[in-house]
Amino acid sequence: MSSLPETMHAVLLNGHGGFDQLEYRTDVPVPTPGPGEVLIRVAAAGINARIGWYSKKVTGDANEGGAAGFAETEAGDASWSGVPLRFPRIQGADCCGRIVAAGDGVVASRIGERVLVRNMLRSPVDFRSF
Repeated sequence: MSSLPETMHAVLLNGHGGFDQLEYRTDVPVPTPGPGEVLIRVAAAGINARIGWYSKKVTGDANEGGAAGFAETEAGDASWSGVPLRFPRIQGADCCGRIVAAGDGVVASRIGERVLVRNMLRSPVDFRSF
């Protein structure tokens, strides 16, 4: 396995709202996977929480938020899960990419594997069978 860089590029979300809430950074420390975890080099990711779709205060059409976000959301507003989003955060839980590192309990042969992460799935799905 090649060594990983110490820092990575990331877009931080500093609050609900428009593009002004996004901050492009090139100095974010690369995380280390814990036991049972993998580190994914993300190729593409969804960032839909930026405009506040998950806020229980939003009752209108999701398209209304567009580039500007929803005015009625605010920092600390509860998400659909009932737990407020914490800022700053790195978006992209729905992502695809390749495994570049594995924590204890994960076989090293997984490194290099293409993966799809869909965090809203309620039960495991074996995507490798597709």
